[in-house]
Amino acid sequence: MRGIGKSFPGVRALDGVSLTLNAGEVLALVGENGAGKSTLMKVLAGAYQADEGEIFIDGEPVRIAGPRAAEALGIGMIYQEFNLVPQFDAVDNIALGSEPVARGLIDEKAATARATAAFAELGIPFPLRTPAGRLSVAQQQLIEIAKVLSRRARIIVMDEPSAALTDREIDRLFAIIRSLKASGAGIVYISHRMEELPKIADRVTVLRDGRAIETRAQSAFPPDEIVQAMVGRKLDSHFPDLPPVAADAKVVLDVRDLDRAPAVNHVSLQVRAGEILGLAGLVGAGRTEIMRSIAGADVPQTGVISVDGAVVRVRRPSDAIEAGIAFITEDRKAQGLVLGMSVRENVTLAHLDAFLDRATLIDRKAEVSATRRFIESLDIRTPSTEQLAVNLSGGTQQKVVLAKWLVGKARVFLFDEPTRGIDIAAKSEIYALMIELLKNGAAIVMVSSELPEVLGMSHRVAVVRDGRIAREFAHADATPEAVIAAATGVAA
Repeated sequence: MRGIGKSFPGVRALDGVSLTLNAGEVLALVGENGAGKSTLMKVLAGAYQADEGEIFIDGEPVRIAGPRAAEALGIGMIYQEFNLVPQFDAVDNIALGSEPVARGLIDEKAATARATAAFAELGIPFPLRTPAGRLSVAQQQLIEIAKVLSRRARIIVMDEPSAALTDREIDRLFAIIRSLKASGAGIVYISHRMEELPKIADRVTVLRDGRAIETRAQSAFPPDEIVQAMVGRKLDSHFPDLPPVAADAKVVLDVRDLDRAPAVNHVSLQVRAGEILGLAGLVGAGRTEIMRSIAGADVPQTGVISVDGAVVRVRRPSDAIEAGIAFITEDRKAQGLVLGMSVRENVTLAHLDAFLDRATLIDRKAEVSATRRFIESLDIRTPSTEQLAVNLSGGTQQKVVLAKWLVGKARVFLFDEPTRGIDIAAKSEIYALMIELLKNGAAIVMVSSELPEVLGMSHRVAVVRDGRIAREFAHADATPEAVIAAATGVAA
């Protein structure tokens, strides 16, 4: 790719970017959210058309007019934001666009065989006939990976493929990538996890502000220098010190015997003011389902939920919001934002009653003022309050979701994968925000698939297995070995 340029309304996303990918290598593409990584790869995959620049494959210039043209050229892309039909199962999603046909009809037997072979290559048993919309985020990610594997692409782009996978699934993914390399495929691997690069990357290209800053062999590019190239400055990537929980801190969130079969099984937990309770566990253990039940996103459920000592009857999300419970969902695109609305509309959406004038109409000036305050305080990178959420980078979208809940007077914050698909600098900002919430007396429950994050950002860790709290650890006792043992049932 030579001299690729791309602009959106008010944003210069790519500015003369050049990138080379060789057969049989993994090129890690890294950069802050909004640096242009996904946009560059969407140009390669035909999802976007470049304003300027050229693309060559095997030394020959090509024109990629759309995704089908990219696929015909042997280009496959696993998007960070999934492209699945939620009503379709894994078999139909994998076949979509390249359906096997026999006698003028879709050959269901061949489609099933293709999907079965793809998951066999992944080495992971999979519910082939469950609609994608009923699967977890991690399972949806596996369908996306299987889809590309089934089409035998020569150029494969993986945009944060490990973000929702367990360590075991990531190890299997890396084994597949090594196999693809050995077969001569070239792989562009986008990741914010610096610890993954030595395990899988041959070279590293850094993007910053829509420009290619530097490319080096991975072995000659230490993580701290990669981070400095990404952000243009040195950055402390360690977890911040958690403020101690006061000995007399009152219980803000009290959940007793919460049950919503089959995913949530008689869960009880307490979180005090100024405290973070981390929920650890394997994918499918029920962590997200617990959060959704507390937030009223999944009903009906039984049990008792109390906030500041007052029992709350949570029959719908609005009940939880009114009670001061904020839910930052793991899937910001599908559940956290209305992509066709502006930044302003998304920020104020959950608390419109606070922006009504005397005529019970929405006071747009008040909305703009509040939104600008959060744009500044959270460093939301948008050209204006009226920019559509769909045009923002993933990390910027996540900040808009956070701003939406900060508008209200929430006492409880449920963070489900708060840093999924977010770069190191943005992670530091979100950690700092969580610390500020604690200092203001909030109670936080956090789910993360990154075990170091759970351990580093939790005062206590509750391990979830089979929809239950299997074991709880104090911060000092929550070692990786102990948590994994509890999650797998070894230390039940």
